[in-house]
Amino acid sequence: MSFDAPGNKRSREGFRPKSGKLLDQVQEVMRYHHYGLRTEQAYIYWIKQFIFFHNKWHPKEMGKTEIEHFLSHLAVEKNVAASTQNQAFNALLFLYKQVLALPFADDIAAIRSKKPPRLPVVLSKDEVTALLGHMRGETALMARVMYGGGLRLQELLRLRVQDVDFANGYLLIHAGKGDKDRTTLLAQSVRDDLQTHLRKVRHMFEQDLQDGHANVWLPGALARKYPHAPCSWEWQFVFPAKSLSQDPETGELRRHHVGGSNLQKAIRKAKDKAGIHKRVTSHTLRHSFATHLLENGVTIRVVQKLMGHKDVKTTEIYTHVLQQNLDAVISPLDLL
Repeated sequence: MSFDAPGNKRSREGFRPKSGKLLDQVQEVMRYHHYGLRTEQAYIYWIKQFIFFHNKWHPKEMGKTEIEHFLSHLAVEKNVAASTQNQAFNALLFLYKQVLALPFADDIAAIRSKKPPRLPVVLSKDEVTALLGHMRGETALMARVMYGGGLRLQELLRLRVQDVDFANGYLLIHAGKGDKDRTTLLAQSVRDDLQTHLRKVRHMFEQDLQDGHANVWLPGALARKYPHAPCSWEWQFVFPAKSLSQDPETGELRRHHVGGSNLQKAIRKAKDKAGIHKRVTSHTLRHSFATHLLENGVTIRVVQKLMGHKDVKTTEIYTHVLQQNLDAVISPLDLL
């Protein structure tokens, strides 16, 4: 569903969307400012929800009262988490300021969501060993790299060949969550298998070169700045797709990275085989990485940097699931 905008307004830095459809304008402005695809999808979703909630009124006809009503509805009726309500707020802030170039009230007084954050699911070290032991092939390698460096799923999928520093044992994470770069660990035990994997990827890449299909997506303006980069080895994905696909934006034939669904399925299957009765996803490996580092005595500030957290309070949640302190506590039942 698209909504016609009464007129194109000039957004920040003088960029004027070409489309007359409101949601198309949102997409155009977000891509101009290099927002991530997932952020784009989330913002468009919340803008549509806002419009539908108010019986398809155009946002230009609404203001502070309608915004507060919608955000309060999310907290009271939908019982969403505070982070979800904040995302909806940011989507509307972007719409009014960047797309419509209309003032956005600084005193939005919506009822705030008080749904408390939940503790992350964390595997013990033995459970991680059992889980990884029941995985095979490329997904096993992906899971080991992910746990070994505390990567988010998209960070793992978007790794490029040049991001792997075998000599120093680092992984370079570019444009992670919040568009931040960071360095994290490349586990010693995974390096040989990763090098073997990259030799196979190199063979596939050279075949693409020979067939005239060596082409990879580059972020932002890098493809224009470095026109030969898409067909250079160092820019290829560490975990490329098995087949070529058409870029939905440009129509070009490319070899993109693998999707995340196969890894998620492999983790669920391995969890069942290992007899782990917890809700385990790929992100559980990231949670376990942080918790196990803290258990091993790594300072919380170092863990914060490795995880790419903006605020140390985000990292502190892992202190609530540490095993080492619990091991020293005796239940009063055992003292009877």
